[in-house]
Amino acid sequence: LVRDGGFKGIMIKLSAGFNTIRLKDKNREKVYVSAQAGARLSRLIQFSLRQSLTGLEFAAGIPGSVGGAIAMNAGAYGGETKNAVHSLTLITLEGEPKYCDRSSLNFSYRKLELPSATIITEAVFELYYGNSCKIAYQIKKNLTERKKHQPLNLPSAGSVFKNPPGFYAAQLIEEAGLKGYQIGGAAISEKHANFIVNTGKATAADIENLILLVQEKVEKKKGIRLEPEIQIIGERERK
Repeated sequence: LVRDGGFKGIMIKLSAGFNTIRLKDKNREKVYVSAQAGARLSRLIQFSLRQSLTGLEFAAGIPGSVGGAIAMNAGAYGGETKNAVHSLTLITLEGEPKYCDRSSLNFSYRKLELPSATIITEAVFELYYGNSCKIAYQIKKNLTERKKHQPLNLPSAGSVFKNPPGFYAAQLIEEAGLKGYQIGGAAISEKHANFIVNTGKATAADIENLILLVQEKVEKKKGIRLEPEIQIIGERERK
């Protein structure tokens, strides 16, 4: 979430020049697929399906890029990105490439601790031979579940809060009576309480204020402080 006052710095978007996906290596059991950080995660999943490779079905429907999925350790339906990552190529601010294998990567829930001042440019995924029909079925099942339970018809940044240990953030928000609550153009989804949707003209301030309100209300009612999953950057708009 970029605040309404903008971001004072340089934003680098890895897209057209960093979107190659290719087979890198294979053996009797595993196949290694290289994907550059700017490639869409959905393209990687479809590439894996065409090659009858299993290991990424859980990510079907997760928006964003390969690099973003790795940096946030995106996950769903019991799967996490970290489980499929074999190695990463990073680049420093000085332009020097840096190779990291899986054992040197510090993944945690919805997070990857990257070395200071580095950017992910490429990842190698460790996937397995599978049955294309079973893979396609699981992808379709996950997409159907998302459409059924998530407000995909309205703009959002996906899940707003991390699930606290032993709880679901959506359930805590709903039990706090906040489902449907609205500030400006930002509203807590009636379909899934861990989504804040833009009903038309939401500002970043509307969304951030709603996040703060949810944290306050849930902590007051349940004694649990929800931690945002989304990252908030930039400057607040000056009045």
